[in-house]
Amino acid sequence: MPSLTTMSNNADRVEVFAGIQRRRRYTAEQKMAFVQEAAQPGMTISYVARRHGIAPSLIFGWRRRMSEGGKEAIRADDDVVSKAEILSLQKQIRELQRVLGKKTLENEILREAVKLAHEKKLISRLPSLPDEDLL
Repeated sequence: MPSLTTMSNNADRVEVFAGIQRRRRYTAEQKMAFVQEAAQPGMTISYVARRHGIAPSLIFGWRRRMSEGGKEAIRADDDVVSKAEILSLQKQIRELQRVLGKKTLENEILREAVKLAHEKKLISRLPSLPDEDLL
C-alpha cells in the first residue's frame, strides 16, 4: 500500500474547470498589470501566470506586443494604431473600392448607351455629353 505523504503546495487557490467555457477576455489595463508584475525583480512570468490562472504564453505575447508597439511608436514619433482599427479601415477601403468599381462600370455602360443612341439618332445631340477625348 502506498504511503500517504503531504506535499508542500503554495497555491492560494485551486480551480476545477468542468465543461465548456468561453474564452476569457482581459482589458488593456489587466494585460499591462500582468506584464508589469512579471517585470518586477524576483518575479517570473510563469509564477505570475500561475498566480492569476492564465497561460504563460499569454503574458509572453502581451510583453512582446507591448515592446514592439512601443518601438514602433518611438521610431515613427507617432501614436500606435491598434490592429482592430487597421482591419476596420482596410475593410472600409475594400468596400469603397467595390462601390467605385461598380459606379465606374455603370458610367461606362451609360456612355456606351448614349453613344449608340446618338448613332441611331434616337436622341438629339443637344445637350451633348462632353467628348471622351476631353476627359
